Amino acid sequence: MSDDQATVAVELERLRGTVEAGFARVDGSLALLVQRSDQSDKQLADHEQRLDALERSRWPLASIGVLATLATTALAALQLTTR
Repeated sequence: MSDDQATVAVELERLRGTVEAGFARVDGSLALLVQRSDQSDKQLADHEQRLDALERSRWPLASIGVLATLATTALAALQLTTR
């Protein structure tokens, strides 16, 4: 093996190490992004459940308001007719 071939082999080995380190860093970054994405998905699902619960508990308020308005109107009409 000549000196040029040995130099090329050493440089290729260094390049291989650099590429492996780069891939390891990229893999770590991707794993972190996947973890954050999973956490965001869980938070979004939790918020959707909470919003659904709020929407379900809200509908009776409108009905109660309508019933109260009707009762007030009926009482007012009853008072007017009894005078």
